[in-house]
Amino acid sequence: MPTTDQFTRLTADVTAQLAALGIPLTAPAPPPADPDPADPWASSYTAPVDRSTLAWCTAVQMLADHHDTGIDRQVLAADALLRELGVRGLAQLHSDLHGGAPVNYHFTRCPYCAGSGEDPTQPDCSEVGCAPWLEFAGHDHVCPVCHGDDYQPQWFAEQQMIRLEKRLAEAVKEAGERSSFKVLFAKNRTDAR
Repeated sequence: MPTTDQFTRLTADVTAQLAALGIPLTAPAPPPADPDPADPWASSYTAPVDRSTLAWCTAVQMLADHHDTGIDRQVLAADALLRELGVRGLAQLHSDLHGGAPVNYHFTRCPYCAGSGEDPTQPDCSEVGCAPWLEFAGHDHVCPVCHGDDYQPQWFAEQQMIRLEKRLAEAVKEAGERSSFKVLFAKNRTDAR
């Protein structure tokens, strides 16, 4: 299971690279502009992006790894992703990087929580928006990217094989019943002639 040291190390590594490249840790908000209603790509987002968060560091690292570039080439893409979609945008990015296919986090380690299924930033209930009756001590919050899916590829693979073996046995049994019915039907047709 991942530790907070792992998340701290990722954030520290990325922020150190940003500092070495002279890139600020906060992306300035874009200047307010009158959005053109005819332009479908016009953005009205005015919030700055904190480049020292785990979500931003994860996004820029995923993009850099996928495109085999340095993080300096992916800064603006990570800014746009988090500005427009927030942390949940990491799930969309992960899917997009896998050719648009949905990602099964039972078999693929989540890039944000590293497979733990819990939100690594450990937000409190007021940040997440939990119902008042759920706000109790020790209440965990699921990862906003994988939605708490449990990363256990060996166990899920075994369960999948068991299900497939049952389906195969049922199909063989059904095919046997069908073939005996066909033989019986064919025999009855020849007897009728």
